[in-house]
Amino acid sequence: MSQKKAVVSLGHNALGYTTLEQWDAVKFTAKALADLVEAGYQLTITHSNGPQISMIHKAMTELRRLYIDYTPAPMCVCSAMSQGYVGYDIQNSLKAELLSRGISKTVSTILTQVTVDPYDEAFYEPTKLIGRYMSAEDAEIETKKGNYVYEEPGKGFRRIIAAPKPIDIVEIEAIRTLAEADQIVIACGGGGIPVIEQKHALKGASAVIEKDAIAGKLAADLKADQLIILTSVPNVYKNFGTDDQQAVSSLTVSEAQKMIAESEFGKGTMLPKIEAAITYLNANKDGSVLITSLEAVNDALRGKAGTVITA
Repeated sequence: MSQKKAVVSLGHNALGYTTLEQWDAVKFTAKALADLVEAGYQLTITHSNGPQISMIHKAMTELRRLYIDYTPAPMCVCSAMSQGYVGYDIQNSLKAELLSRGISKTVSTILTQVTVDPYDEAFYEPTKLIGRYMSAEDAEIETKKGNYVYEEPGKGFRRIIAAPKPIDIVEIEAIRTLAEADQIVIACGGGGIPVIEQKHALKGASAVIEKDAIAGKLAADLKADQLIILTSVPNVYKNFGTDDQQAVSSLTVSEAQKMIAESEFGKGTMLPKIEAAITYLNANKDGSVLITSLEAVNDALRGKAGTVITA
């Protein structure tokens, strides 16, 4: 049986929100990923990192407060740390799960950088909250450094950063080489480390990249047969969250675009996933996108759950 090349995108529920939660969550996630391997898929895996990068940013900021000789870690460094930390847990759990099924495959994590445009409008209108709650005094210090802050009434201030669009995946050739060698690759974690090209150097950007946006691009760049987005719900829904909620089993790009125009998808939830699907399918019209939950993967592979999107 010929293998299907798939990019799998994992959401927050696949990883948990704390160190211990992640340890437990990735064991369950590894079972779903191993099911895909047994079903004949060659996997390239990407994942979210919101809680993880926030935890790292908080820890590094507090370290600076306790020890004056330390410098706060920039967001690009926090992103790199989160890629290594999450990749480490996924690759070890998946390797162990595969071996328990008699499958020997190399699983590796690639520290991945993604270029962004320094003039992207997102830098002028940041939207992503990150890190700890701050006092008004700390918020003023951040503002003086040129950072954006946002006040949550009754809670305090938090730093808010940009989410620019991805341009190029810097390590795409390394990812492609390993994938073509039938290895399982974990890459572009948390959207990738956002970097700006400056002559021959790459400079880390104070930003994050949407995980779903990079998943669509990664699948397109690898010419994957399928993009599989594993989230918290088993299907895409029409009228989601209402008494008239209806599961959608299949969509075309034009139908998905019509639903976007009708505001059917939540901006911070399903909309980025649908947009990623459209990005991928515009580049690979012979491919397909499956959106489902971790728990429903096996049912989705049999056509009993999930939403399939085609060009």
